Amino acid sequence: MSVLRHLAEKPWLTPQSAAEAPATTGRWPQPSSMLGLWVFLSVVTMLFLLLIVAYGSRMAFEDWRPGPELGLLWFNTMTLLASSIAMQWARAAARRGQVGDAWPGLLTGGGLALVFLVGQVLAWLQLRGMGAFGVTIPSVAFFYLITGLHALHLAGGLVAWARTAAKVLSGGDEAQVRHAIELTTTYLHFMLVVWLVLFGLLFSGNNMSALLAICGLR
Repeated sequence: MSVLRHLAEKPWLTPQSAAEAPATTGRWPQPSSMLGLWVFLSVVTMLFLLLIVAYGSRMAFEDWRPGPELGLLWFNTMTLLASSIAMQWARAAARRGQVGDAWPGLLTGGGLALVFLVGQVLAWLQLRGMGAFGVTIPSVAFFYLITGLHALHLAGGLVAWARTAAKVLSGGDEAQVRHAIELTTTYLHFMLVVWLVLFGLLFSGNNMSALLAICGLR
């Protein structure tokens, strides 16, 4: 019986083994979450690079007709830039251990990012109101596609921003709040960089020669 009892033992379930086993909380450690964010951002970068190349390739056709220049996009760009500056202020305060002081920057950054999205919707409505520029025009179709995808990704960042703001308001663990601000700020900075590239190449005047050269088509 003693032999059978020893054979039936499961040492990996004993209290001692359980105590020695590393605790699992069901959450990735902070470095892993930052790594995961950068992997995701790399994928998003490739997506927009492919869209830029496709846009430049389509411009090479003889029937290409540039879309209208919308002055509202300049205002939207400045708004997103101000949002990124406010988020950087919040991150700097969090890094100093002053999570409470990060709240004004966090609130301003998220609010301005939301204003940017509203401005993009207004730009779409403005373009739609120009009867001569329908979605059958390739440049207009690309405009809706590229700005729509950017807005969708930015909206996802605002969901993360809302969760971060909730953590700050609820007085959560300081280290977790600081890390959440870090992740959110990094993501919104990235969306600003993407938008500046898109705006500079596609929506700020006749940049056909530069864009075709970047895409290797001229």
